[in-house]
Amino acid sequence: MNDTVTPAASPLGARSTAAVPTAAASRYLQQLCKHFAHKRPVEFDKMSGVITLSAGDCRLRAEDDALMLDLAAADAGSLLGLQETVERHLVRFAFREEMRIDWRAA
Repeated sequence: MNDTVTPAASPLGARSTAAVPTAAASRYLQQLCKHFAHKRPVEFDKMSGVITLSAGDCRLRAEDDALMLDLAAADAGSLLGLQETVERHLVRFAFREEMRIDWRAA
């Protein structure tokens, strides 16, 4: 498992990443993207995605054993809100397994 998400070029100043251990990374990536696509701009395929939320951007990448998350927001407060939003939805979609999300400053 790769412990880092390759940072994307972004004018947004606050960033964090997480490697979420799961064997269902692609499924959760697609589920998150489809969910947010009802109201927000989203681009995705089975292995990667980008969700543009009002608080900032969420980039996702599915690996064999983890879902990689890379968040970018304008400031620390927006980043915290973005982390909480992504985490809340991911935990709800992955109710059959115990999600462990360890956010790291990027």
